[in-house]
Parts: sequence; C-alpha cells; structure tokens
Amino acid sequence: MTTAVYPGSFDPVTYGHLDIIRRAAKMFDCLIIAVLNNSAKSPLFTADERVRMIREITADIPNLRIEKFDGLTIEFCHKMGAQFMVRGLRAVTDFEYELQIAQTNRVIAPDIDTVFLTTNLKYSYLSSSIVKEIASYDGDIHSFIDPLVEKEIRRKIRERQNRNE
Repeated sequence: MTTAVYPGSFDPVTYGHLDIIRRAAKMFDCLIIAVLNNSAKSPLFTADERVRMIREITADIPNLRIEKFDGLTIEFCHKMGAQFMVRGLRAVTDFEYELQIAQTNRVIAPDIDTVFLTTNLKYSYLSSSIVKEIASYDGDIHSFIDPLVEKEIRRKIRERQNRNE
C-alpha cells in the first residue's frame, strides 16, 4: 500500500490546498494530511480546529487521514509508514525552496521520495496569509476557501476584534 503525507500549516485550508489534496488522493492508496502544530507561530486556528475543518470539507475522500504533528516532517512520515511526501508548488520561488527541503530530506531519509504537484493555475497566486489579510479587512474571500472555512474565519476575526475592544 502506498502512503503519502501532505504536510502544511493549512491556516486556513484554501481551494489551492484542496486542489492538491484531491489530486494526490487519486495517486496514493492512503494520503495523510499532516497539520503542523507549530508553537513558534501564532496561527489563526488551533491545530485541532484546522484538523476538524479539513475533515469536514474532505469527508467525501475515502483514502484520506488528517493528523496533527509537530517536529520534523520526515520523522512524521516514518511514524506513519509513508513512502512519499507531497508538496504543492505555485511558482518558481516555491520550487527553489521546496527543492532545497526535498534534497535535505532525501539525505536524512533516502527511503522517502518527495512528489511535487503544481497547483491549478486559478490558485497559483493564493496563500493562507493572503486569505487572512483580506478577511481581516472584511474583504470577499468566498472564491478562495470553502464556505465552512469562511464562516470559521469570520467567527475567529470577530472574536479577536471583540477581545481587542
């Protein structure tokens, strides 16, 4: 059975992420979405909230697992028994960074290959940071994310604004 891990912060998960998830799920027997729990960052959503949202909006994909993790991604891949790591590419700048990480991972774990998937052109400009920025100014983000995720972003932003008042 081929198992792949698609790691990321997914804060929030966008249509660009979902494009990669759906395509990668067709390539592997099991695809594990690895939601990074990075205590060094200040994400909008907790890792548990991100896992829950991804589970809800990908419930129709039978060979998908969503797990949170911290530490080295390559160690998480070993723990999950994965032979592949999936990475999405939007632009040439992504490739340069991702290639460096993939080559380093190959030295650390020669048994795990990195598979690069280029995102659909209609999402090539999209990032979670851009979505959060637009949402923070009450901008229209419905073209970038699932309606469930949009509802959650609006709720989180209202909560933060209420705390700061």
